[in-house]
Amino acid sequence: ETVGLYALPNGPDWYAFNVRRITTTGLTPEEIHQIGLDEVARIHNEMRGVMEEVGFEGDLKDFFEFMNNDDQFYFDEPEQLIQGYRDMSDHVSELAKDLFNVFPKTGFEVRRVEAFREASASGGSYRTGTPDGSRPGVFYANAYDIKARGKWAMESLFLHEAIPGHHFQSMIQRENENLPDFRRYGGFTAFSEGWGLYAESLGKEIGVYTDPYQYFGGLNAELWRSIRLVVDTGIHAKGWTRQQVLDYMYANSAVAEARAVAEAERFMAIPGQALAYKVGQLKIREIRESAEARLGEDFDIKDFHTQVLRDGAMSLSMLAAKIDRWVEAQL
Repeated sequence: ETVGLYALPNGPDWYAFNVRRITTTGLTPEEIHQIGLDEVARIHNEMRGVMEEVGFEGDLKDFFEFMNNDDQFYFDEPEQLIQGYRDMSDHVSELAKDLFNVFPKTGFEVRRVEAFREASASGGSYRTGTPDGSRPGVFYANAYDIKARGKWAMESLFLHEAIPGHHFQSMIQRENENLPDFRRYGGFTAFSEGWGLYAESLGKEIGVYTDPYQYFGGLNAELWRSIRLVVDTGIHAKGWTRQQVLDYMYANSAVAEARAVAEAERFMAIPGQALAYKVGQLKIREIRESAEARLGEDFDIKDFHTQVLRDGAMSLSMLAAKIDRWVEAQL
């Protein structure tokens, strides 16, 4: 009769514990719900700025419709999408040198998602390479139904799954022989997915998102992770129904029904998991801004990124303490 943990014995406490475990923070479901609402409003405003920049007339819903349906935003052939990502690989690898001074030794390549699984696979994913470099890290790009793969989503997806996202984070961790195996090969979703989303947010700093439509793509990806904060906590802490979740998604994004239903049912089935992405990104950004404020002109973005990545995934509270010690040592 219900879809949320709140309705089960000790459900609210169970969910609150889940939230702490998954996000590795002390945030409450109520705090995360409000963060989600605030982020959705902020990102909508950023999107309206893109609409102004490109001279689009209409409201946000009209703009979503335009981005999802105009032929200029889609390739004709699947191989064009894959080649686009391969071209991006060399370009972004070079740009990353301005923000990073530690890089994976393991190689990297772009492959098309295989035909046997492309119909059900996500838009993109990353498979780690081997620490000895014998197998490269792979960014799998899905070219199934090419007219559903907007060009404007490419830069943000590449930053997240590939460089400087999961390829950097995963392989720098696995290549560090000074770490015990449980840290070389283990993980924390809030750290790894938080890093992936943080990597997306570096787009303008790193030198991409120069096309406003690509910047929209980054905002659209971030918007979806923010909506997750609202609806996951809505289901399990605030008593939202499945239909309330779908209505919120339709009102605030350009999501198609099939994806909205799949996502809503994912949140019902795995309470709290979807909170890790956005909470992780915001915490890494908060840690960075604190370090910048304290160090002032002595803050070095390359050194900061090295500190975040070199010891592998950890709880966000541990990361905050680690960076705090790093900052203190420089004062």
